[in-house]
Amino acid sequence: MRSIWNGAISFGLVSIPIKLVNATESHSIAFRQIHTEDNGRIRYRKVCELEDREVTQAEIGKAYEDADGTMIPITDDDLTHLPIPTARTIEIVAFVPGDRIDPLQMGSAYYLAAGGAPAAKPYTLLREALKRSNKVAIAKFALRGRERLGMLRVVGDAIAMHGLLWPDEVRAPEGVAPDADVTIRDKELDLADALMDTLGEVDLTDLHDEYREALEEVIAAKASGEAPPEMPEPATGGKVLDLMAALENSVRAARESRGAEPSPGGEAEVRPLPRGRAAPKETGGKKSTSTAKKTAAAKKPAATRKSTSKTAQGTRKTATAKSTTTKTATAKHATTKNATTKNATAKSTTARSGASAKKTAAKKTASRKRSA
Repeated sequence: MRSIWNGAISFGLVSIPIKLVNATESHSIAFRQIHTEDNGRIRYRKVCELEDREVTQAEIGKAYEDADGTMIPITDDDLTHLPIPTARTIEIVAFVPGDRIDPLQMGSAYYLAAGGAPAAKPYTLLREALKRSNKVAIAKFALRGRERLGMLRVVGDAIAMHGLLWPDEVRAPEGVAPDADVTIRDKELDLADALMDTLGEVDLTDLHDEYREALEEVIAAKASGEAPPEMPEPATGGKVLDLMAALENSVRAARESRGAEPSPGGEAEVRPLPRGRAAPKETGGKKSTSTAKKTAAAKKPAATRKSTSKTAQGTRKTATAKSTTTKTATAKHATTKNATTKNATAKSTTARSGASAKKTAAKKTASRKRSA
Protein backbone atom coordinates (compact mmCIF):
# COMPACT_ATOMS: atom_id res chain seq x y z
CA MET A 1 0.00 0.00 0.00
CA ARG A 2 1.25 3.44 -0.91
CA SER A 3 1.94 5.82 1.96
CA ILE A 4 0.36 9.27 1.89
CA TRP A 5 2.41 10.83 4.70
CA ASN A 6 5.74 10.12 6.38
CA GLY A 7 6.65 11.19 9.88
CA ALA A 8 7.00 9.84 13.42
CA ILE A 9 4.94 9.05 16.49
CA SER A 10 6.07 11.02 19.52
CA PHE A 11 5.51 8.81 22.58
CA GLY A 12 7.08 10.81 25.40
CA LEU A 13 10.78 10.79 24.61
CA VAL A 14 10.33 7.79 22.30
CA SER A 15 10.14 8.54 18.58
CA ILE A 16 8.69 5.92 16.22
CA PRO A 17 9.20 6.49 12.48
CA ILE A 18 5.96 5.63 10.66
CA LYS A 19 4.24 5.81 7.30
CA LEU A 20 0.59 6.80 7.02
CA VAL A 21 -1.50 4.49 4.79
CA ASN A 22 -5.20 4.74 3.95
CA ALA A 23 -7.11 2.01 5.82
CA THR A 24 -10.27 2.25 3.72
CA GLU A 25 -11.13 2.31 0.04
CA SER A 26 -14.22 3.32 -1.87
CA HIS A 27 -16.03 0.89 -4.16
CA SER A 28 -18.57 3.45 -5.37
CA ILE A 29 -19.25 3.54 -9.09
CA ALA A 30 -18.14 6.84 -10.55
CA PHE A 31 -19.99 8.61 -13.35
CA ARG A 32 -18.71 11.03 -15.97
CA GLN A 33 -20.55 14.10 -17.13
CA ILE A 34 -21.55 14.00 -20.79
CA HIS A 35 -23.34 16.12 -23.37
CA THR A 36 -26.75 14.43 -23.63
CA GLU A 37 -27.17 15.24 -27.33
CA ASP A 38 -24.06 13.46 -28.59
CA ASN A 39 -22.57 11.75 -25.46
CA GLY A 40 -19.52 14.01 -25.67
CA ARG A 41 -17.38 14.10 -22.54
CA ILE A 42 -17.67 17.20 -20.35
CA ARG A 43 -14.33 18.10 -18.77
CA TYR A 44 -13.14 20.67 -16.29
CA ARG A 45 -9.97 22.30 -17.52
CA LYS A 46 -7.55 24.17 -15.28
CA VAL A 47 -6.89 27.47 -17.01
CA CYS A 48 -4.64 30.31 -15.94
CA GLU A 49 -6.70 33.50 -15.94
CA LEU A 50 -3.72 35.72 -16.76
CA GLU A 51 -2.38 33.72 -19.70
CA ASP A 52 -5.75 32.26 -20.74
CA ARG A 53 -4.27 28.81 -21.30
CA GLU A 54 -4.65 25.36 -19.74
CA VAL A 55 -1.89 24.41 -17.28
CA THR A 56 -0.62 21.03 -16.06
CA GLN A 57 -0.76 19.74 -12.49
CA ALA A 58 2.99 20.31 -12.08
CA GLU A 59 2.45 24.03 -12.64
CA ILE A 60 -0.20 24.35 -9.94
CA GLY A 61 0.69 25.46 -6.40
CA LYS A 62 -1.07 26.88 -3.31
CA ALA A 63 -1.78 30.45 -2.29
CA TYR A 64 -3.79 32.29 0.34
CA GLU A 65 -6.16 34.97 -0.95
CA ASP A 66 -6.03 38.12 1.15
CA ALA A 67 -9.06 40.30 1.84
CA ASP A 68 -8.11 42.67 -0.99
CA GLY A 69 -7.69 39.81 -3.47
CA THR A 70 -3.89 39.60 -3.21
CA MET A 71 -2.54 36.05 -3.63
CA ILE A 72 0.11 35.00 -1.08
CA PRO A 73 1.95 31.88 -2.34
CA ILE A 74 2.53 29.04 0.18
CA THR A 75 4.95 26.28 -0.78
CA ASP A 76 5.22 22.72 0.52
CA ASP A 77 8.50 23.73 2.15
CA ASP A 78 6.65 26.46 4.08
CA LEU A 79 4.18 23.88 5.37
CA THR A 80 6.96 21.49 6.35
CA HIS A 81 8.65 24.09 8.55
CA LEU A 82 5.55 25.25 10.41
CA PRO A 83 6.42 26.40 13.95
CA ILE A 84 4.47 23.58 15.62
CA PRO A 85 5.66 20.16 16.85
CA THR A 86 3.01 18.29 14.85
CA ALA A 87 4.19 19.41 11.41
CA ARG A 88 5.76 15.98 10.78
CA THR A 89 4.92 14.27 14.05
CA ILE A 90 1.91 12.45 15.47
CA GLU A 91 2.17 13.71 19.04
CA ILE A 92 0.40 11.54 21.64
CA VAL A 93 -1.07 13.79 24.31
CA ALA A 94 -3.16 11.40 26.43
CA PHE A 95 -4.55 7.87 26.90
CA VAL A 96 -8.28 7.46 27.57
CA PRO A 97 -10.87 4.63 27.59
CA GLY A 98 -12.20 3.97 24.12
CA ASP A 99 -15.85 4.50 25.10
CA ARG A 100 -15.06 8.13 25.96
CA ILE A 101 -14.72 8.97 22.26
CA ASP A 102 -17.97 10.13 20.72
CA PRO A 103 -18.52 8.28 17.40
CA LEU A 104 -19.71 11.58 15.93
CA GLN A 105 -16.10 12.78 16.09
CA MET A 106 -14.64 9.83 14.17
CA GLY A 107 -13.63 10.38 10.58
CA SER A 108 -11.12 8.88 8.14
CA ALA A 109 -9.15 5.80 9.15
CA TYR A 110 -5.44 5.16 8.53
CA TYR A 111 -2.92 2.43 9.24
CA LEU A 112 0.39 3.41 10.82
CA ALA A 113 3.18 1.29 9.32
CA ALA A 114 6.58 1.05 10.97
CA GLY A 115 9.14 3.07 9.05
CA GLY A 116 11.99 0.58 8.69
CA ALA A 117 13.75 -1.88 11.00
CA PRO A 118 14.70 0.68 13.73
CA ALA A 119 10.98 1.39 14.27
CA ALA A 120 10.00 -2.26 14.88
CA LYS A 121 10.68 -2.40 18.64
CA PRO A 122 9.17 0.96 19.71
CA TYR A 123 6.22 0.29 17.40
CA THR A 124 5.62 -3.10 19.05
CA LEU A 125 6.07 -1.55 22.51
CA LEU A 126 3.34 1.03 21.86
CA ARG A 127 1.03 -1.61 20.39
CA GLU A 128 1.37 -3.94 23.37
CA ALA A 129 0.98 -1.07 25.84
CA LEU A 130 -2.30 -0.08 24.18
CA LYS A 131 -3.49 -3.69 24.28
CA ARG A 132 -2.74 -4.18 27.96
CA SER A 133 -4.24 -0.88 29.06
CA ASN A 134 -7.50 -1.31 27.07
CA LYS A 135 -7.19 2.37 26.21
CA VAL A 136 -6.76 4.46 23.09
CA ALA A 137 -4.18 7.19 22.49
CA ILE A 138 -5.29 10.74 21.69
CA ALA A 139 -2.85 12.50 19.36
CA LYS A 140 -2.44 15.68 17.34
CA PHE A 141 -0.98 15.77 13.84
CA ALA A 142 -0.87 18.01 10.78
CA LEU A 143 -2.16 16.74 7.44
CA ARG A 144 -3.29 18.46 4.22
CA GLY A 145 -2.73 21.98 5.40
CA ARG A 146 -4.18 21.88 8.91
CA GLU A 147 -3.67 20.38 12.36
CA ARG A 148 -5.95 17.50 13.20
CA LEU A 149 -6.97 15.35 16.15
CA GLY A 150 -6.53 11.59 16.04
CA MET A 151 -7.22 8.41 17.99
CA LEU A 152 -4.74 5.51 17.93
CA ARG A 153 -5.95 1.95 18.62
CA VAL A 154 -4.82 -1.60 17.94
CA VAL A 155 -6.28 -3.51 14.98
CA GLY A 156 -4.85 -7.02 14.77
CA ASP A 157 -1.07 -6.61 14.86
CA ALA A 158 -1.15 -3.05 13.54
CA ILE A 159 -1.81 0.38 14.98
CA ALA A 160 -4.66 2.27 13.33
CA MET A 161 -5.43 5.95 13.59
CA HIS A 162 -8.86 7.56 13.21
CA GLY A 163 -9.02 11.20 12.34
CA LEU A 164 -11.23 13.02 14.86
CA LEU A 165 -13.16 16.22 14.56
CA TRP A 166 -12.37 18.88 17.09
CA PRO A 167 -15.05 19.04 19.80
CA ASP A 168 -16.24 22.45 18.59
CA GLU A 169 -16.80 20.99 15.10
CA VAL A 170 -19.58 18.69 16.36
CA ARG A 171 -22.95 20.39 16.47
CA ALA A 172 -25.24 20.09 19.48
CA PRO A 173 -28.49 18.22 18.67
CA GLU A 174 -30.68 21.24 19.31
CA GLY A 175 -34.13 21.12 17.73
CA VAL A 176 -33.63 17.55 16.54
CA ALA A 177 -35.54 15.58 19.19
CA PRO A 178 -39.38 15.67 19.12
CA ASP A 179 -40.93 18.58 20.98
CA ALA A 180 -44.11 16.66 21.87
CA ASP A 181 -44.43 15.04 25.28
CA VAL A 182 -44.50 11.32 24.45
CA THR A 183 -45.25 8.55 26.96
CA ILE A 184 -43.85 5.09 26.22
CA ARG A 185 -45.62 2.20 27.92
CA ASP A 186 -43.77 -0.76 29.42
CA LYS A 187 -45.47 -3.17 27.00
CA GLU A 188 -44.20 -1.16 24.04
CA LEU A 189 -40.67 -1.33 25.44
CA ASP A 190 -41.07 -5.08 26.00
CA LEU A 191 -42.07 -5.54 22.34
CA ALA A 192 -39.14 -3.40 21.21
CA ASP A 193 -36.80 -5.58 23.30
CA ALA A 194 -38.38 -8.71 21.79
CA LEU A 195 -37.81 -7.33 18.29
CA MET A 196 -34.17 -6.55 19.09
CA ASP A 197 -33.67 -10.06 20.48
CA THR A 198 -35.35 -11.62 17.43
CA LEU A 199 -33.23 -9.68 14.95
CA GLY A 200 -30.19 -10.59 17.01
CA GLU A 201 -26.63 -9.90 15.92
CA VAL A 202 -25.02 -9.96 12.50
CA ASP A 203 -21.58 -10.64 11.12
CA LEU A 204 -20.66 -7.40 9.36
CA THR A 205 -18.68 -9.36 6.77
CA ASP A 206 -22.00 -10.83 5.56
CA LEU A 207 -23.32 -7.38 4.62
CA HIS A 208 -22.70 -5.98 1.15
CA ASP A 209 -23.65 -3.05 -1.04
CA GLU A 210 -26.81 -4.14 -2.85
CA TYR A 211 -27.19 -0.74 -4.50
CA ARG A 212 -23.81 -1.05 -6.20
CA GLU A 213 -24.63 -4.59 -7.37
CA ALA A 214 -27.96 -3.45 -8.84
CA LEU A 215 -26.21 -0.53 -10.55
CA GLU A 216 -23.65 -2.90 -12.08
CA GLU A 217 -26.51 -5.03 -13.47
CA VAL A 218 -28.07 -1.98 -15.10
CA ILE A 219 -24.71 -0.95 -16.65
CA ALA A 220 -24.05 -4.47 -17.93
CA ALA A 221 -27.55 -4.71 -19.45
CA LYS A 222 -27.28 -1.37 -21.24
CA ALA A 223 -23.77 -2.19 -22.46
CA SER A 224 -25.08 -5.36 -24.11
CA GLY A 225 -28.11 -3.58 -25.59
CA GLU A 226 -30.61 -5.26 -23.32
CA ALA A 227 -33.37 -3.68 -21.30
CA PRO A 228 -32.29 -2.95 -17.72
CA PRO A 229 -33.89 -5.11 -15.03
CA GLU A 230 -37.08 -3.73 -13.53
CA MET A 231 -37.38 -2.73 -9.93
CA PRO A 232 -39.32 -5.32 -7.89
CA GLU A 233 -42.69 -4.30 -6.56
CA PRO A 234 -42.47 -3.09 -2.96
CA ALA A 235 -44.21 -5.24 -0.40
CA THR A 236 -47.61 -3.79 0.42
CA GLY A 237 -48.52 -4.38 4.03
CA GLY A 238 -51.82 -3.71 5.73
CA LYS A 239 -52.49 -0.40 7.37
CA VAL A 240 -50.95 -0.33 10.83
CA LEU A 241 -53.34 1.04 13.40
CA ASP A 242 -50.89 1.84 16.13
CA LEU A 243 -47.33 1.46 17.39
CA MET A 244 -48.15 -1.75 19.29
CA ALA A 245 -49.44 -3.39 16.10
CA ALA A 246 -46.34 -2.29 14.20
CA LEU A 247 -44.06 -3.78 16.86
CA GLU A 248 -46.06 -7.03 17.05
CA ASN A 249 -46.07 -7.42 13.26
CA SER A 250 -42.32 -6.66 13.14
CA VAL A 251 -41.55 -9.31 15.77
CA ARG A 252 -43.69 -11.86 13.88
CA ALA A 253 -42.05 -11.06 10.54
CA ALA A 254 -38.55 -11.24 12.05
CA ARG A 255 -39.30 -14.64 13.58
CA GLU A 256 -40.69 -15.96 10.30
CA SER A 257 -37.67 -14.69 8.34
CA ARG A 258 -35.36 -16.59 10.69
CA GLY A 259 -37.48 -19.74 10.65
CA ALA A 260 -38.41 -19.39 14.31
CA GLU A 261 -41.60 -20.82 15.76
CA PRO A 262 -44.50 -18.36 15.97
CA SER A 263 -45.46 -17.00 19.35
CA PRO A 264 -47.82 -19.29 21.37
CA GLY A 265 -50.45 -16.57 21.39
CA GLY A 266 -51.00 -16.90 17.62
CA GLU A 267 -51.88 -13.76 15.79
CA ALA A 268 -50.85 -10.55 17.46
CA GLU A 269 -53.67 -8.45 18.83
CA VAL A 270 -54.13 -5.11 17.07
CA ARG A 271 -55.36 -2.27 19.22
CA PRO A 272 -56.50 1.03 17.76
CA LEU A 273 -55.08 4.23 19.08
CA PRO A 274 -57.22 6.06 21.67
CA ARG A 275 -59.44 8.61 19.94
CA GLY A 276 -58.55 12.24 20.35
CA ARG A 277 -60.64 15.32 19.68
CA ALA A 278 -63.22 15.13 16.93
CA ALA A 279 -62.20 16.54 13.57
CA PRO A 280 -63.59 20.02 12.82
CA LYS A 281 -66.63 20.32 10.58
CA GLU A 282 -66.13 21.48 7.01
CA THR A 283 -67.76 24.65 5.72
CA GLY A 284 -71.19 24.10 4.16
CA GLY A 285 -72.56 21.96 7.00
CA LYS A 286 -71.05 18.70 5.70
CA LYS A 287 -68.96 16.53 7.93
CA SER A 288 -65.67 15.24 6.67
CA THR A 289 -65.34 11.57 5.80
CA SER A 290 -63.15 10.87 8.83
CA THR A 291 -65.64 12.61 11.14
CA ALA A 292 -68.56 10.63 9.68
CA LYS A 293 -66.66 7.39 10.20
CA LYS A 294 -65.84 8.32 13.78
CA THR A 295 -69.52 9.24 14.46
CA ALA A 296 -70.75 5.97 12.98
CA ALA A 297 -68.17 4.04 14.99
CA ALA A 298 -69.27 5.87 18.14
CA LYS A 299 -73.01 5.18 17.49
CA LYS A 300 -72.55 1.44 17.12
CA PRO A 301 -71.36 0.86 20.71
CA ALA A 302 -74.21 3.09 21.95
CA ALA A 303 -76.81 1.06 20.03
CA THR A 304 -75.30 -2.13 21.36
CA ARG A 305 -75.51 -0.82 24.92
CA LYS A 306 -79.18 0.13 24.42
CA SER A 307 -80.02 -3.27 22.97
CA THR A 308 -78.22 -4.98 25.84
CA SER A 309 -80.07 -2.81 28.34
CA LYS A 310 -83.48 -3.61 26.78
CA THR A 311 -82.71 -7.32 26.75
CA ALA A 312 -81.66 -7.19 30.39
CA GLN A 313 -84.88 -5.32 31.33
CA GLY A 314 -87.00 -7.84 29.42
CA THR A 315 -85.24 -10.69 31.17
CA ARG A 316 -85.89 -9.08 34.56
CA LYS A 317 -89.58 -8.55 33.70
CA THR A 318 -89.99 -12.17 32.61
CA ALA A 319 -88.32 -13.36 35.79
CA THR A 320 -90.66 -11.12 37.86
CA ALA A 321 -93.72 -12.42 36.02
CA LYS A 322 -92.65 -16.00 36.59
CA SER A 323 -92.09 -15.28 40.26
CA THR A 324 -95.57 -13.68 40.54
CA THR A 325 -97.21 -16.68 38.81
CA THR A 326 -95.43 -19.04 41.15
CA LYS A 327 -96.56 -17.08 44.18
CA THR A 328 -100.19 -17.02 42.88
CA ALA A 329 -100.18 -20.75 42.28
CA THR A 330 -98.76 -21.32 45.75
CA ALA A 331 -101.46 -19.11 47.28
CA LYS A 332 -104.25 -20.94 45.40
CA HIS A 333 -102.83 -24.26 46.44
CA ALA A 334 -102.70 -23.13 50.04
CA THR A 335 -106.29 -21.80 49.87
CA THR A 336 -107.59 -25.04 48.36
CA LYS A 337 -105.74 -27.02 51.00
CA ASN A 338 -107.23 -24.91 53.82
CA ALA A 339 -110.74 -25.23 52.37
CA THR A 340 -110.42 -29.01 52.14
CA THR A 341 -109.20 -29.19 55.70
CA LYS A 342 -112.09 -27.06 56.90
CA ASN A 343 -114.67 -29.17 55.06
CA ALA A 344 -113.21 -32.32 56.50
CA THR A 345 -113.29 -30.83 59.98
CA ALA A 346 -116.90 -29.71 59.51
CA LYS A 347 -118.02 -33.16 58.33
CA SER A 348 -116.27 -34.81 61.25
CA THR A 349 -117.99 -32.46 63.66
CA THR A 350 -121.41 -33.09 62.06
CA ALA A 351 -120.90 -36.84 62.22
CA ARG A 352 -119.97 -36.69 65.89
CA SER A 353 -123.02 -34.49 66.64
CA GLY A 354 -125.33 -36.94 64.86
CA ALA A 355 -123.93 -39.87 66.80
CA SER A 356 -124.39 -38.06 70.12
CA ALA A 357 -128.03 -37.19 69.26
CA LYS A 358 -128.83 -40.81 68.44
CA LYS A 359 -127.32 -41.97 71.72
CA THR A 360 -129.40 -39.44 73.65
CA ALA A 361 -132.65 -40.53 71.93
CA ALA A 362 -131.92 -44.21 72.63
CA LYS A 363 -131.36 -43.49 76.31
CA LYS A 364 -134.63 -41.62 76.52
CA THR A 365 -136.57 -44.50 74.90
CA ALA A 366 -135.07 -47.06 77.25
CA SER A 367 -135.95 -44.88 80.25
CA ARG A 368 -139.53 -44.62 79.16
CA LYS A 369 -139.88 -48.36 78.75
CA ARG A 370 -138.58 -49.01 82.28
CA SER A 371 -141.05 -46.51 83.71
CA ALA A 372 -143.96 -48.15 82.04
